[in-house]
Amino acid sequence: MIAQSSELSIKIDEFLNFLEFDRHLSPLTIRNYTHYLTRFSKYVSKKIKNPKLKDINILLVELYKKELFGFGLSSKTLGFHLIVLRGFLKWLRDNGTKVLNIEQIKVPKVAPSKIDFLSGSDVERLLGSPDLKQIGGKRDRAIMEVLYSTGLRVSDLTTLDRGLVNSEKKELVILGNRRKKARAVFLSLRALGWVENYLKVRKDNLKPLFVSHKGNPSRLTPRSVQRMIKKYTRKIGLSAEVTPKTLRHSFATDLLMAGADIRSVQEMLGHKNISTTQIYTHVTNRQLREVHQAFHHVERGRRV
Repeated sequence: MIAQSSELSIKIDEFLNFLEFDRHLSPLTIRNYTHYLTRFSKYVSKKIKNPKLKDINILLVELYKKELFGFGLSSKTLGFHLIVLRGFLKWLRDNGTKVLNIEQIKVPKVAPSKIDFLSGSDVERLLGSPDLKQIGGKRDRAIMEVLYSTGLRVSDLTTLDRGLVNSEKKELVILGNRRKKARAVFLSLRALGWVENYLKVRKDNLKPLFVSHKGNPSRLTPRSVQRMIKKYTRKIGLSAEVTPKTLRHSFATDLLMAGADIRSVQEMLGHKNISTTQIYTHVTNRQLREVHQAFHHVERGRRV
């Protein structure tokens, strides 16, 4: 006899389907949501036989938090679990189901994310590291030039098709996860040149802008781009851990240090909320303070 699914597990499946087919979230995000909600469902099922949505109360959630702490999870990872749970409960409320108020579920505060970025000279060393005698090297140079020129997320970069490159306007069209609200990002003349140089040597007719060149050509994954950048980081001997996000951070930091306004940088990064962009101002303010301390009131090599 096949065990019947609980009301909780059925609604979790409906929520995951909503995220995948209506919200068009990425496979990685769906995987993470599935992991967090499956863990919660298993915990509740241990406490309550055939759990229902009305059984989710704040006491149960607090006991769940204690169990997660017992696993040795960081505050950040614990926060992810609770944010996903809140999202699930909000979706239920939005669809007319009376459940626990998400405001009762407190997410632990964590320290702001550290913004890692490269100096201009290190960026140039990294961009110049691929072997341009190989098609893979031309592709890698083009990828890194695009990441640094646009500040794209690696997930957006790997969804690009050739037809989304507008050479005349020096633009890329980003469709995003929902593929409803497209936005344009601007390519530097240099980045566009490297993209065109790479496409000239491509022999396939595949749609993806960037493909693998080992075996049958296929669209690159975010993970393969991460590995590629790590390879070149080691090649030039950088001690820092460099990822596609590092190039995104470097792009944003360079713009702000050069005097770009925060709203423009928000648009170029594709941030929904300006508060996300403002984390970069903490970095640039610190950099400017260091410049001020090093050079203000310095005259002919001595302080006055």
